[in-house]
Amino acid sequence: MTREQLIGTIGQNGRRLKMQASDMANFDFSGLDLTGADLRFSNLERSSFRGAILRQADLSFSNLNGADFTDADLFEANLSFSGLEGTNLTGANVEGAKFNFSGRSPYRSEVTLPERITLTTILQKPGWGTFIGAVLGALLIYGSNAIIYFTNLILKTNDKALAGFYQFLIVQNIADGAVVFILTWALSGWLTRRFRKTWQQHIFLSWATVISFFIINTSIYFWLGRSFVNELVKRPSFEIQSAPWYIYVLGDILIANLFLYVLQQGRQLTRKLSDQEFQLLNLEKLKTRAELDALQAKINPHFLYNALNSIASLVHENPDQAEEMTLLLSKLFRYSTGRNGDLFGTLADELEMVQTYLQVEKVRFGSRLTFSVEVANPALNDLKLPQFLLQPIVENAIKHGIAKRADSGRIDVRIYEKTGELHLCVHDNGPDFPDDMDGGYGLRSIQDKLKLLYGDDARVELQNWPIKQVLLSIRMSKLKS
Repeated sequence: MTREQLIGTIGQNGRRLKMQASDMANFDFSGLDLTGADLRFSNLERSSFRGAILRQADLSFSNLNGADFTDADLFEANLSFSGLEGTNLTGANVEGAKFNFSGRSPYRSEVTLPERITLTTILQKPGWGTFIGAVLGALLIYGSNAIIYFTNLILKTNDKALAGFYQFLIVQNIADGAVVFILTWALSGWLTRRFRKTWQQHIFLSWATVISFFIINTSIYFWLGRSFVNELVKRPSFEIQSAPWYIYVLGDILIANLFLYVLQQGRQLTRKLSDQEFQLLNLEKLKTRAELDALQAKINPHFLYNALNSIASLVHENPDQAEEMTLLLSKLFRYSTGRNGDLFGTLADELEMVQTYLQVEKVRFGSRLTFSVEVANPALNDLKLPQFLLQPIVENAIKHGIAKRADSGRIDVRIYEKTGELHLCVHDNGPDFPDDMDGGYGLRSIQDKLKLLYGDDARVELQNWPIKQVLLSIRMSKLKS
């Protein structure tokens, strides 16, 4: 694919590029808007992302060795489990980005990864840290002295109107300062997501601060200070000395923007991990990838043994049936070995594999086994699911259910959507699950796989009532994303 074709693809997809497991090594993505792009499991070695916008893009499990992210916007991007050997992140915005278990070779130079740190760490930095500390110190001391001064006047004066006026000033300034910080804190994350330019974020915050200034000060004036001010201005000897209102507004704007800078810098400051830490993270990444591969439904050796024995016994008795079983077994293994490292496949492919497996078992069990596979909505067939999700469950149903019945056994596989979840049910009419049932290797592999890929958005249930079934539930929003 050329750069021009890629730009056309982005335009057609509404700027949400989806290129899972693509080989885009040495490709030039520089300056492109790849917001929300899905580039998982892709080979992006030595690709250029200079100045590219990759906000909330998914680059997990990708090869990013030697990639150039100079000045790229990686806000909330997912680079988990990715190779970062020799990756250049100079000037990149990595606020909120995920680098969980990303690693590199221990023989290459260190890569800086983001770490959320506190204001304490910022103040320890020379330059801007020193300046911010000096400004904050001056403002805090000035503010605390002002509160002490007016509090002392309130305690010493016998003039109730004057005491009430000073009290109004203290409440007004404390409330104003608290609202400025809360407003900035509440808007900081949204501003980063909404505006890509820093100056736009500060302009918006400044206007929000002006509006809040008038709302807070006007409200407190009518609630607490109006009566005291009206009484004091009637006195010929009393005159309120105050700076123009816009000077106070400018002070609020300065403080709000200072808070915004501190909050954003606290998210973007980085630290260098030691070689030992990197090696541990890299080992954990490889371990997790190996776990996912190992959990891809490995064909049970007992199933293979039984299938081959059945073929051997049928060769003389029923050659046609032996041929049919051999072809089905070949198809089953072709599906198992032809994955090319893919972790996901369509529901239609998964069900085809399950039907093939059940047809093999039906040749072995004959009339003792009947089965059905039903999808409530044909549109569900296009959903992407982890491969080999149902086969181990069906295998368990054969081994622990049908094989233990002397008469006819039945297995029903039903797929449907309910309350925002995809339900995958495997029912058999064998003996009930015991109370201490742990599911064996097959079911544990499914549980581990769903936990690794979907966390709390997927679950496995063993039910004996109202019917005996294994129920897998996965949030549709996770599958569609």
